[in-house]
Amino acid sequence: MGPDMKHRADSTLIALRRILRALDSNDRAIARSSGLSNAQMLVLHALADSGQEMPRDIARRLGVSQATVTALIDRLEARALVRRERRQADRRMVWVILTDAGRALLDAAPDPLHDRFIRRFDALPDWEQAMLVAVTERLGHLFDAESVEPLPVTEETGRDSAPRKAV
Repeated sequence: MGPDMKHRADSTLIALRRILRALDSNDRAIARSSGLSNAQMLVLHALADSGQEMPRDIARRLGVSQATVTALIDRLEARALVRRERRQADRRMVWVILTDAGRALLDAAPDPLHDRFIRRFDALPDWEQAMLVAVTERLGHLFDAESVEPLPVTEETGRDSAPRKAV
């Protein structure tokens, strides 16, 4: 590997570390201000537009397993931020509904990094959005991250190797 190629690799890793630190710092700020984990906030954000979703759709949207979303919903429901409801038409289908308390928490504890990223990303031309998706997917491949769930696995899913504070 030539010096220019090594410099590019180093520059890329430095940029990724900065991104990771910004994300981690943002996650800690959210937890302090809301008492929720980033994963829980993402579930609330997923519900914010429509006010209701099925757990499988939330899982698909966040790129995680339904078991992870179910555990997160359990925690949010315990805090009365969401509620589950079965519809009369099909009792097998469960909907997760954002409560007034959940909406108030979202309004009171915004996620500036998430909101800023979405706003800036949406303002990019389609080709640039597609390029960024391709680049981040490629980076995931370079780090063998395809099988890593994008949200932290928490103790409530029973798969966490280290104890954590309640999420």
